Formats: sequence, structure tokens, C-alpha cells
Amino acid sequence: MLHIDIITVLPEMLEGFLNYSIVKRAQVKGLAEICLHNLRDYSSDSRHRRVDDYAFGGQAGMVIQCEPVDRAISFLKQQRQYDEVIYTSPDGEQFNQSVANHLSMKQNLIVLCGHYKGIDFRIREHLITREISIGDYVLTGGELAAAVMVDTIVRVIPGVIGDEQSALSDSFQDNLLAPPVYTRPLDYKGWKAPEILLSGHEAKIREWELQQSLERTKQLRPDLMEKIV
Repeated sequence: MLHIDIITVLPEMLEGFLNYSIVKRAQVKGLAEICLHNLRDYSSDSRHRRVDDYAFGGQAGMVIQCEPVDRAISFLKQQRQYDEVIYTSPDGEQFNQSVANHLSMKQNLIVLCGHYKGIDFRIREHLITREISIGDYVLTGGELAAAVMVDTIVRVIPGVIGDEQSALSDSFQDNLLAPPVYTRPLDYKGWKAPEILLSGHEAKIREWELQQSLERTKQLRPDLMEKIV
């Protein structure tokens, strides 16, 4: 089972997400366990539960302090050993399907959601083992990035999706975009689905799907073609 602890200043943003769809199914099946931790619970300021302060040097924006993050991570590490302590940051490595596949095979992960101007850099130097970005843009907080990562990681755990072939045929699993998909009716307003898909000839269908994937990838994401050996 994959265990993920998410440290955040806004756990409310993630509570609903964890209780629906594939992520909930993974937890119900006992294939994943995802726990939220409010960073404010680890503040030394028991009255105001403050976890941020002004940046040294006069930069605009607030910075998450070392102490509450250190306390939270230290507390969690008393419970189990972690494979990775991940920080969601716009300047981290680019998150992709390969990274998701790799992380899905781990046992214990911590995800620290970035917020405000960021976290005190000393945390990144001494406690974080991996920094991940979901794109070249800045979000108000790392909660959305954490949700994207968790969903992508959890759905490829064997047994989470009933039809495991569905996950294996998703876009980016083999550096190709997925082929087009169709369902009934065969003919809608004169828009017809490809006859090959109803031929029953599995080898020809797979050949058609591969050709479609190659063409779509070349047209829409030519950068991915460079990764195909």
C-alpha cells in the first residue's frame, strides 16, 4: 500500500478531492492511504497558529517558517520511514507520467504544499529530497499541484482501476498521445466512427491505434517524438 502524507496550510482545499472518484476508490480498496496535516497544528504560536513571516531582504510576500515545517516532518518521520519528501514548487523538476509511475511504486511519501512566497530555503536544503512542478506557471498554493500529483500517481497503482489496461493505454505512458476513441452510435448525424474498430481483427486495430497515436503526437506534440526510440 502507498501511504502519502500531505502537509498544507489549507487542508480544506483537498478534503473533497480525496473523497471522490479514483482516489477514494484506492483508499477504500486499501491500496493507498492519504492523510492531510494542517501545518498550523505545528506552529509554536498556539494563539494565532502563525506559520509565516516577512522575508529577509525586503522582498514582497510572506515566507513559511522553518520551525513548523521541521516539526511536522519530524513528527511524521517518527511514525515511518519515507522514500521521498516532496516539495511542490514552480522551479522543481517537471512532473510527467514517468515520474508518476516511479512514485507509485514507493511505500511512503510526504508532499509539502508550497504557499505564499515560498518556504524558508533552509527547509529545501536540509529536509526536502525532491522538488516537483506541474507546469511553468505559479499557483496561489501547492494544494492543486499536490492533488494533480496524487491523482496521477494513485491511478496507476495495480488494482485501483478495474481495467488496468485502461491506465496503461493513457497518453504519455509510452511517450505517445492516446489514439482517438469512439462509442455508439456508429453513425451520428453522418459522423461515422472508423469501421476498422468494429472489424474484430485485433492486430489490425492495434496497428491502426499505433498509427493514429504516432500521427497525433507528431502533429500536436512533436517534442515527444524525440523521446521515442
